Amino acid sequence: MSQESSIERRRYPRILLQVPIRLSTIDPELDPWTGRPFFRSCEETVADLSRGGARVQSREPLAPGRRLLLELDLPDGRSFEAIARVAWARLEANASNDAVDGAYGLGLEFLGGTPDHVTRLESFLHPRAAAA
Repeated sequence: MSQESSIERRRYPRILLQVPIRLSTIDPELDPWTGRPFFRSCEETVADLSRGGARVQSREPLAPGRRLLLELDLPDGRSFEAIARVAWARLEANASNDAVDGAYGLGLEFLGGTPDHVTRLESFLHPRAAAA
């Protein structure tokens, strides 16, 4: 599939961004040694952002379909929280594109958030998305 056709499939324009994001799993996982349920919580980095989702750089993969609570401090000083679903996860190449450095890319699809938080996100994205 060409880059052009993947861009055409996007419902919302994306902007490049490098800001921290806090991710917490909603559904528990089972510890393989103890059998006890646990939740993951980590801070990762947003690579790009749109009204419909985000691409996140992560130190570990999360399986597609996993539901997450995400918290993001937007560069304009406002916060954004939403429920998201991992749409895809893949190993990514490092900055020189000649080797894999153990970083994962996660595609997150926003499933829902409060109207106030959605408005905050749209206010932040609107002037940048129009210029892209």
